[in-house]
Amino acid sequence: MAALSRLSWGFIISAIVAVVAALSFDVQRGPWYTFPNHHSSWPIYCYKSVRTLDGEQPVAECFRVLNGKFTFVWKRDPKEEVDKEHTVYSDGYVIPGLWDGHGHLLQYGEFLHSVDLFGSQSLDDVRDRIKAYLAANPEAGTSGQWLRGVGWDQSVFGRMPTADDIEQDDQLKGIYMMLDRIDVHCTWVSKAVLDLLPDDIPDVPGGEVVRDPGLGVFCDNAIDMVMDLWPKPGAEEKTRAIKSAMKELNKVGLVGMHDAGVTKEDAQLYSKLSATPDWTVRVHGMLECSKRNTYCADSRPNYPMYGDNGMFVLTAVKLFADGALGSWGSAMLEPYSDRPWTSGSLLINASALAEVTTMWALAGYQVNIHAIGDLANRNAIDAFEAAMKQVCEGEKKKELAKCRAGRRFRLEHAQIIHPEDQKRMRALGIIPSIQPTHATSDMKYAEDRLGPQRIKKEAYRMKSLLDLKPVLGSDFPVEPPNPFHGIYAAVTRKNPNTGLGPDPENPSKGWHTEEALSLDEALLGFTRNVAHGVYPTFEGQAGVIKRGAYADWVVLDEPLEGMDIEKLRTLKVRETWIGGRRVYSRDEKLWPLSIAILHTEEEAMEMINMVSLTSDQLGFEEGWP
Repeated sequence: MAALSRLSWGFIISAIVAVVAALSFDVQRGPWYTFPNHHSSWPIYCYKSVRTLDGEQPVAECFRVLNGKFTFVWKRDPKEEVDKEHTVYSDGYVIPGLWDGHGHLLQYGEFLHSVDLFGSQSLDDVRDRIKAYLAANPEAGTSGQWLRGVGWDQSVFGRMPTADDIEQDDQLKGIYMMLDRIDVHCTWVSKAVLDLLPDDIPDVPGGEVVRDPGLGVFCDNAIDMVMDLWPKPGAEEKTRAIKSAMKELNKVGLVGMHDAGVTKEDAQLYSKLSATPDWTVRVHGMLECSKRNTYCADSRPNYPMYGDNGMFVLTAVKLFADGALGSWGSAMLEPYSDRPWTSGSLLINASALAEVTTMWALAGYQVNIHAIGDLANRNAIDAFEAAMKQVCEGEKKKELAKCRAGRRFRLEHAQIIHPEDQKRMRALGIIPSIQPTHATSDMKYAEDRLGPQRIKKEAYRMKSLLDLKPVLGSDFPVEPPNPFHGIYAAVTRKNPNTGLGPDPENPSKGWHTEEALSLDEALLGFTRNVAHGVYPTFEGQAGVIKRGAYADWVVLDEPLEGMDIEKLRTLKVRETWIGGRRVYSRDEKLWPLSIAILHTEEEAMEMINMVSLTSDQLGFEEGWP
């Protein structure tokens, strides 16, 4: 009888939970803890410490959340000011929600459902990974669903791969395959895909059809001829990819990102999904035309678009000046040190880049240009300067600098910049968007590519560009999205996967540590600087815990500032909150949904006893009232 009673009570409690959840759910803002309550001070969250990154109040213990925003922040536990019964206590340590300043949401989700080739050490390793994936996904590799993957690096093969490297394996013969290089600036296809192309495959301006040792790899603008043939995923597949990506981003403490390349169709899908509870990452999009480096006025959506809930905004456009360093595609002022017969290639000439940049700027967009090599960065800065002359025309001299800085034009990657052009960036107020793990991934070959002088004076700047408030990110899926790995790479200039620098005789030494950031500087790069790097600015709304800002925060097990820097490599986030909504919990404990609306501790404990659940099982921390 007792067991039956307990079971009945369990169903009753479950019903109460369901009813409360249904009544309190808000499509725009998420579940129960974002809707207003009759008690003006509820809910309040208190932690061991709260690092706010607010210059006026840098530390706190508690904050109040209402309708997805912070409405009050206390330096000390406000138990004397408000009813304790409406306060939730935790022994965790809080920092503002982290942002990635340059990533690719949909592509990351697609990567999670494709062949992972990162770290592959040989062609045999690649073939084995493909066969393992096909065994688990037998529908892949057909003409209607090509096998996709990303992460290969020709440097470990000793040469560029070819279509025959796949065809020679009887188990892979005839498959339709497209595998992206680690930097996503080259793609490797199978013979079945090559057979869809003309017999005489033409060369492409701003791209390369690799012909030695054989056909199979297409780089930069040449990728377009393959992409045109690829059967594109539909809305259902894209939605699955987006959900998978957001789940992984929340897991590492990311509450927002700048999506560096969103098509018109994907922007429409983002806009629709961002109004649902499945959308758990704030996204600032950069529009990318179906034909790169154009002004797609006729086909662009009615943007710039400002989201009313801060979950999806699109106010920027993405242009491309050059390719990537790893495939010798970045455009350099002088030839490569290890390939003196080439200086890379521009994807668009300087005058055309200036023209399209100006057109977008006059249309009210923030313009963000992918630029790796020093020639590409120079052309991008020239383009920004030309656009600013048009946008800021007529401004008085004293207002000119304000007008220029207000546009927040960005160099995406800002990887190799001539010293003279670094000075010009300051004069024009151009923001560098930097990925710290690119430096620690590239350090094994960058000096061979560029030589010691360019590395010392131009490449992978961080500290020397600090006054420009650099936006930090990862470029996922090119690099893993974990922001703590990015912070580690920025502070130590060592590989976060190994904890080592490039010198085998002194592996504990970081790479060109004169450009390393402090922990505080790196943290700002993933929080407040990312908010600053949006046009119009997100400053005061994201990357900070203060009254009026989005209620986004991350809970850690110990304070970041007191942590051994090496712990960042294995740090696991405890919880991630967006708009006052908990979107990730490492422990996956049941949140006390129904109990939080009770008026007294006695009522709560009575309900707990009814179903024989402990406070720990319910997810309470010690000291919960």
